[in-house]
Amino acid sequence: MSERRVRVYDGKASLATAVAARFVKRMREILDEKPEAHVVLTGGTMGEAVLAAVAGAKGSDKVDWSRVTFWWGDERYLPKGDPERNETQSRRALLDALDLRPEQIKAFPALGEHATIEEAAEAYAAELAAAAPDGADHPVFDLTFLGVGPDGHVASLFPDHEAVRDRANVVLPETNSPKPPPERLTLTLPVINSSERVWLVMAGSDKAGALGLALADANPADVPVAGVRGRLRTVFFVDVDAAAEVPENLLTRERFWTAAHEVPQA
Repeated sequence: MSERRVRVYDGKASLATAVAARFVKRMREILDEKPEAHVVLTGGTMGEAVLAAVAGAKGSDKVDWSRVTFWWGDERYLPKGDPERNETQSRRALLDALDLRPEQIKAFPALGEHATIEEAAEAYAAELAAAAPDGADHPVFDLTFLGVGPDGHVASLFPDHEAVRDRANVVLPETNSPKPPPERLTLTLPVINSSERVWLVMAGSDKAGALGLALADANPADVPVAGVRGRLRTVFFVDVDAAAEVPENLLTRERFWTAAHEVPQA
């Protein structure tokens, strides 16, 4: 049975540090149990802050990063190396310092690498399938990171867009994003929800509405984050500003702890 939890921290810095420490701990545990791990990364301010904190986290040097493959939940369809690409941010924050083999970094195609964005989506779906167990169309993701927009979007699945309702595809092109750039590539919600664990990192008062609607089980077509459910666990890591407007009964219902309490593993 999948569990959903909320953890609240005093500010963005403590939030990033805490998530990074938990990530390092979780990766060591996963790699003690399995020969390899698959992790899905996100971009944005907090996504980059968490990865930067991982680089300096206690025990990070004890993780066998050579056995970890990194994917992304979505990507801006921009040229390779563009500073707005999630891949670029992740490399700058952490990946370039880990001395990974090229095949460990599974970036979405960049603008110009394929004739069309539709072909780019097909290419990433094929790469996922190539790394999948027999009979599957994507790997088993051990942990997926997600950011959340003020409108409740996750990855590049936006409210009232067809992509958030899609149950047939693994990767989709988004050609009319409500936030720039308009062209993006994204995993679909069923693929995200196939992850063993999903960690959503949210900071700022502009995220309070999205958090409240997610915990109130809003319609995912209207609030995509409300449809996120990891197979084992879904954890909302938030700062006090993001949690400030959420009714206490919703936080309690979701098994809420503050960072000051002893908390079971995420």
